[in-house]
Amino acid sequence: MASTNLPTRTTTNSTEEDAIPDEDTSEVTRLFNERLQAWKHAVAYLESYVESTEKMQHAHGKEYEKVLKTVSHPLKEGHHFEQSVGGVAGMFENIRSNTQGISNAHYETAKTIKGSILPVFERLHSEIKHKSKELTKGAGKGSKIVDKARAASQKHIESLGQHTAAFDSTGGHIKAADDPYVLRRGVMHRLHKQVIEENNNRQDLLAVQNSFAQFEAHILQTIQSGVAQFSQILTSMSDRSKTLYGDMASTVQGISPDFEWNGFVKRKNDTLIDPSVPARSVENIAFPNMDHKATQPLISGSLERKSKVLKKYETGYYVVTPARYLHEFKTDDDFAKEPQPETSLYLPDCTVGALDGLKFAIKGKDTSGGALSSKLSMSHEYVFKAHTPQDAQKWWEVIRAQAGMSSNEMTETSAPSTPTETTGSVAPSYFAGNGGVGGREAEMQSSAMYGEKSTGVHGGPPFPSAVYEEKSAGVHGGPPFPSAVYEEKSAGVHGGPPFPGKP
Repeated sequence: MASTNLPTRTTTNSTEEDAIPDEDTSEVTRLFNERLQAWKHAVAYLESYVESTEKMQHAHGKEYEKVLKTVSHPLKEGHHFEQSVGGVAGMFENIRSNTQGISNAHYETAKTIKGSILPVFERLHSEIKHKSKELTKGAGKGSKIVDKARAASQKHIESLGQHTAAFDSTGGHIKAADDPYVLRRGVMHRLHKQVIEENNNRQDLLAVQNSFAQFEAHILQTIQSGVAQFSQILTSMSDRSKTLYGDMASTVQGISPDFEWNGFVKRKNDTLIDPSVPARSVENIAFPNMDHKATQPLISGSLERKSKVLKKYETGYYVVTPARYLHEFKTDDDFAKEPQPETSLYLPDCTVGALDGLKFAIKGKDTSGGALSSKLSMSHEYVFKAHTPQDAQKWWEVIRAQAGMSSNEMTETSAPSTPTETTGSVAPSYFAGNGGVGGREAEMQSSAMYGEKSTGVHGGPPFPSAVYEEKSAGVHGGPPFPSAVYEEKSAGVHGGPPFPGKP
C-alpha cells in the first residue's frame, strides 16, 4: 500500500499567536463525520444493490431493472470521492453499466446471496456508524471543551482591557481585585488551561485523522471481499452474467486501498491538521494590554514578613504595582493555581516606617478581601525584612515613594535614632500605637515638629497656622493643641517663616 501523505495545513512561525485563534474547533470533526456519512451511504448503496440482486433472481430480467434504480442516483456526499476512473465514483458507474446487461436469475442464486453476501455489507455499515459515534463522543466533545476554555479566556481579556482603560482614565486609583497586574495574571492562568485543552483536542483529532486511512482501507478491502464473493456466486450463471459481474468485480478490485484517501488529502489539504506544526505555547501568545504600563511592576521579588501569630518571618513573593498596591503572593507562578493576592496594601493609605538595616515596617489595612472586608478590617503593622541591605534600600525607597505617609520610627525591635518626621497630618507617635502624647510637652513637640515642616513637605508650599489650629482638637482623640503653643512659635522654627497669630 502506498504511503499516506500527511495533511499540509501550515501556520507561520511567528513568535506571537492570537490568544483566541480565529478558527472553528469543530470543523475537522464535521469534515470527518461528513466523510463517514459518505462511506456509509456508499456501503448502503452496495447493500441495496446486492439485496435487489437477490430479489431480481426471483423475477428474472424484468425485475432486474429495479436493481439498476438503486444505483442510478448520484452518490450522496459524492464530492468526497475521486470522480476520475479508478475510484469509488468510477466503481458505481461500472456497476450501472454492467447491471443493465443482467437479465437472468435463479432462486438458488438469490438464496446464496442473501445468506453470504448481504451480511458482509451490513456489518461494514454498522462499523461505519459505530465509528461515527466514537468521533462524536470523543473529538466532538473535546471541541466543545476548547470552545468553553476560549470563552473564559476571552472574558478575562476583555475585563483586563476595561480595567486598563479605567486605570488610564482614573489616574491609577482602582480596586485591588481590578488591578490590571492581577487581571493579567488571571488571563495567563486561563490561557494556560485553554492551551492544554487545545493541545489535547489536537492530539485527539490527529489520532482520529491517522486512523482514518486505515479505516478507509478496511472499508475498501471489505467491499472488495464482499464483491469478490458476490462475483463467484454469479459466475455459475450464464456466460453473459459471468462476464458482466466479472467486469464489475475487476473494477472494484482495481481500487487501491489508499486511492480515495490520498485524493481526499490532496483536495482538503488546507483543512486537515499538519502534524509537523508545533503545539501552541503560552510563551508565544500575545494578547491586548499584556505589556501595558499598568501591568508592569515597579519592583518585585522575595521578601520576608513577620507573621501575626507566631511572630516569625515567612518568605513570600511581593510586588509593588503602578496602581500603588503592595501585593503579597505565595509564589510568582501564574500557572499552578489562580494568582490571587494573599495580602494587598493600598500604599497611599499606609504609613511607612524608617529603614532599619534589613527591616522596615508598613502600617495599613489589607484590602485583598474586597471593599466590605476592607471597611471592617483593622489597621495592622506589617514588618518586612529583605535579604540584603541593598534590596532593603530599593524596596523601602519604592514603597515610600508610593505611600501616603512616612515615619522615621523603626521597627519594634529598634529604637528610633532621629526625631520622628511625618509627611501627613497624623502625629507620628500613633504609628507605634501609644495613643498620643499628653501634656504641654507633647504640645511643644508637635508645635516644634510642625514649625520645622513649615516650609512644606518635600519642598512644597509652607503650611499656614490655620492648618494647625484646625487640628487643635487633638489627633485621634489625643489632648488638644492650644493655640497659645502656635502663638509661641509664631516667630518660626529653625528660621522658617512665622506662623500667623491666633485670630
